[in-house]
Formats: sequence, C-alpha cells, structure tokens
Amino acid sequence: MKYLKKILKSFLFTISSVIILTFLFTLLNYFDIIGSKIMNIAKVIIPLFSLALGGFVIGKNANKNGWLEGIKIGIIIIVLISIGNLIFGQNINGKDFIFYALLLISAIFGSMFGINMKKES
Repeated sequence: MKYLKKILKSFLFTISSVIILTFLFTLLNYFDIIGSKIMNIAKVIIPLFSLALGGFVIGKNANKNGWLEGIKIGIIIIVLISIGNLIFGQNINGKDFIFYALLLISAIFGSMFGINMKKES
C-alpha cells in the first residue's frame, strides 16, 4: 500500500504539471504572446518535463534503483497515453514510438536525479 501511494503521488505530480503548463501555454497562445511555433515545441517539452518531474518525485521516495522506478512510472504513463489515443481513434505510428521512448528516458533521468538528490540530503 505504501508503494502504491508513492506511485500515485508521482502520477499526480505528472498529471498536475501537464495540466498547469498546458493551461499556461494555451493562455499565452490565446493572447498572442507566443506563436504557433513555440506552441508546437511546447507540445513536446511539457510532457517531457512533467514526466521528468514525476520521475524525480518517485526517485526521491525510492530506496534504491532509481532508474527502475523511472521505468515503472514511465511505462504506466505511456500505457495510459496509448490507451487514450486508441480510445479517441488516433492510430499509433513511428513518431509516437519515438515520443514514447523520449518520455521513458525523461522519466528514467528524472528518477535517477531524484534518488541522487535524496542521498545528498
């Protein structure tokens, strides 16, 4: 049960950061403060940053093997994104696999950084 709380906490950090950053960038785009090119870049950067943050949170709470914890949270998020894409009728193509690999790497690095920050504290 304690491990499930760690996963849920990391998941909530990831989802909340995606929602907040997406809202912020959408608001900036609505008022023409940022352009469409920056918005296209933000579509990639926001999930990468959010998953790194979620990996950091789970890595900070892990005792060992931060990379493994990052893989776990990364796979959970990737599976949820894939299911969402399939439910809404979007096909998964080669670009999506590259994006999913980047998400997984982001979560791994975030959790490794989190577990190393824990040892310094």
